[in-house]
Amino acid sequence: MAGAPPAARAAKAATTTIPIVFTSGDDPVQVGLVSSLARPEANLTGIHIFFTGLESKKLGLLRQLLPQVSTIGALVNPSFPSSEIQTHDLQTAARALNENIQFMRAGSEAELESAFAKMKQLQIGALLTAADPFFNSVRDKIIALAAENRIPAIYEQRAFAVSGGLMSYGTDVTDAYRQAGVYTGRILKGEKVADLPVLQSTKFELVINLKTAKALGLDVPLPLQMTADEVIE
Repeated sequence: MAGAPPAARAAKAATTTIPIVFTSGDDPVQVGLVSSLARPEANLTGIHIFFTGLESKKLGLLRQLLPQVSTIGALVNPSFPSSEIQTHDLQTAARALNENIQFMRAGSEAELESAFAKMKQLQIGALLTAADPFFNSVRDKIIALAAENRIPAIYEQRAFAVSGGLMSYGTDVTDAYRQAGVYTGRILKGEKVADLPVLQSTKFELVINLKTAKALGLDVPLPLQMTADEVIE
């Protein structure tokens, strides 16, 4: 059982016979785990969780909440292996939606503080945070900085909204790991890895924190609330 792409690639390099079930937030073909989703390698299959690839949807949600905002910031960790993919996807999504986007890069807590200070200086009206393990590890600090600088933000995991972030949209991680467990069980019962195509997440969740919206002086449109999977009051 392997985890994120670096761990899965290491496991792949170590054996061609032991079955490996991975979970990947990036496209498994794009990062070199398998050559095909439908026909994975002989001993490697898993779940594509879609931590990246949801930028267009998240930008659209920010625009629905904040139609008057002229510039949206994007927080990216340049040290994260998938940061170039994330940046490219965000640029593509911004062009498609005719959005003005400013990239802020931070790979440490000190750089986070500098990034938020710059956003305040540039009068960034809203923020999209890219998926990143470092950002997850300093979740409370990011939420606090967004609140301190009064910047509405959307995140990729429900935990951010539950912890006081304004809004999150992303894969239902619990469901994705359940799928990985199901695949592991099927392999242990004798099914061949090559017969199990790489699955892609199909369950996504939008969470809105109305307490945070109120603190920011925002009125969340009722249609947006009605589309949410969870509204925190």
